[in-house]
Amino acid sequence: MLMPKRVKYRRVQRGRMTGKATRGNKVTYGEFGLQATEPSWITSNQIEAARVAMTRYTKRGGQVWIKIFPDKPVTQKPAETRMGSGKGSPEYWVAVVKPGRVMFEIAGVPEETAREALRLASHKLPCKTKIVKREETENGGEAR
Repeated sequence: MLMPKRVKYRRVQRGRMTGKATRGNKVTYGEFGLQATEPSWITSNQIEAARVAMTRYTKRGGQVWIKIFPDKPVTQKPAETRMGSGKGSPEYWVAVVKPGRVMFEIAGVPEETAREALRLASHKLPCKTKIVKREETENGGEAR
């Protein structure tokens, strides 16, 4: 599972997921990407499951890039615990994903294979996604 080697603070507040992604919203490494269309927390287990689904389908051909990293700890209190007595202990790690963020990229395989691999990966994720090509996100939103 992905997680930071060390962090400055063990527990962080939940925060908010308003607005669109301004960074990481273009396909930079591969030919096709999986772009989030709604905000969500994506756990390290879900990232790994999506990665495995893609690499299995492509039979370890081509190359896969993971462009999100789970650096936010999520805490949980033990079951059947009364209210109060502080914050719970960290249980798992999540990546905060906003709409427009390209989460996975793939290259080195035919278009049909890439689209199917990304479709299978999208089923492992908790948010709605769309498959984008490199050209579609190249100059989206830029006035030149």
